[in-house]
Amino acid sequence: MSDTIFIGGGGEGYAEPQEMLLKYANRHGLIAGATGTGKTVTLQILAEGFSNAGVPVFLSDVKGDLSGLAASGSDGFKLHDAFMKRAETIGLDLQYQSFPVTFWDLFGDQGHPIRTTVAEMGPLLLARLLDLTEAQEGVLNVAFRVADEEGLPLLDLKDLQALLVWVGQNSKDLSLRYGNVASSSVGAIQRQLLVIENQGGDLLFGEPALDLDDMIDVDANGRGRVNILAADKLMASPKLYATFLLWMLSELFETLPEVGNPDKPKLVFFFDEAHLLFDDAPKALVDKVEQVARLIRSKGVGVFFITQNPADVPDDILGQLGNRVQHALRAFTGKDKKELNAAAETYRDNPRFDTADAIRDVGTGEAVTSMLLDKGVPGIVERTLIRPPSSQLGPLTAKARKEVIAASHLIGKYEDILDRNSAFEMLQKRADAAAKAAEEAEAAEEAAEAEEREFKKARRYKDTTMGRSSSKRSSRSKSFGGEVAKVVIKELKGTTGRRIVRGILGGLFKGR
Repeated sequence: MSDTIFIGGGGEGYAEPQEMLLKYANRHGLIAGATGTGKTVTLQILAEGFSNAGVPVFLSDVKGDLSGLAASGSDGFKLHDAFMKRAETIGLDLQYQSFPVTFWDLFGDQGHPIRTTVAEMGPLLLARLLDLTEAQEGVLNVAFRVADEEGLPLLDLKDLQALLVWVGQNSKDLSLRYGNVASSSVGAIQRQLLVIENQGGDLLFGEPALDLDDMIDVDANGRGRVNILAADKLMASPKLYATFLLWMLSELFETLPEVGNPDKPKLVFFFDEAHLLFDDAPKALVDKVEQVARLIRSKGVGVFFITQNPADVPDDILGQLGNRVQHALRAFTGKDKKELNAAAETYRDNPRFDTADAIRDVGTGEAVTSMLLDKGVPGIVERTLIRPPSSQLGPLTAKARKEVIAASHLIGKYEDILDRNSAFEMLQKRADAAAKAAEEAEAAEEAAEAEEREFKKARRYKDTTMGRSSSKRSSRSKSFGGEVAKVVIKELKGTTGRRIVRGILGGLFKGR
């Protein structure tokens, strides 16, 4: 098995064969270029190369084109002759083959359902998903703290919604402990949850949650599994898309053990439409992405960002992307020219050509490339003809896709939703218990009042020989006891009783 991935090469005026060293593939990468310049094919041939090297990959299929990885290319394909000619030019013995693909889909239509829990997503990413203000994010953090302290599992959206109801009803008490918890902020979060739910985000949260080991897998022949997330429908909710992928990165970072500098990555993660991750992102989130990108390589994970322009990626993250394939950038305006020159300045110059001119002039299926060399040193920029793919170019038919899903080794594991006892059910149970206690208190008060009425009625017919002083003492004693009972029962029935019934946890929550 080779320790490199062949990217491409060329004839006269082009580079010698360009290869990516597997041992540096966890130093991350960038695939950039304008629409229609060949980014998707580059992503496809990299996925093929990693799979053949025994490295699992995860990628999102934004346009539906990458499902063809599950099928072999063929001689009957209309571009077959062009592919063979290019293969000959760059010195490639092109062999058509299919790859071990697992399809995933947040909506469960075009692949196995893919889920996480609210607790695993965490307040920072949820705040990003819900587009919350700083104050609203603070209230969300309070809700998560309450759930942690009281052992309330947050698995799906109804768990979070139920907890937020309680937080709103008990905002005064919580404000004393955690600072201002405004009911208006709780309401705003609830409204944003409804928006996400209407976009299908409720399908993301629940169980069974994704087991990462099902993605970090190889087939019987030792080839890395190609995990493809159907994202064509998901792209209609860009924040949901970006937040989900960022959660996956974070989960990989937090779950996988340190492996140092492996001979090849444990997993390669392709983040298509990467600009969606950074558009209007708060600094705290960008800092988190930078931290993950810097440290996750020691977990054996390589991350490749795919975007139209390198300027879409913050400089601190861009500087960590060692392996680069830059397709054409067009320069029609002054801003375009400035961005093109900025992109060119990030490469090691090649004395044979001007980098900015090359980035502007390369055609579809061509690119300027720079791969990390021995000792992790960036190679000089080269013009490169990208190799043709071995798998089918373009999407599978709907029938072929269903056949691949039906034959999957994971069929039946994620399809049925598991709704186990969690925050919603626990809060509902406590609410029912509190309501029952309030009803019993009210019944006790009514019984006491009835007993008092009977007592007074009996006194009117009682023998008048009883002494006045004795009567007064008895009356005072009964009156005092009755008033105390009234106060206690009134408190249970009134303020405190309502808090137990409506707030659910007023006493029970704190008493556990």
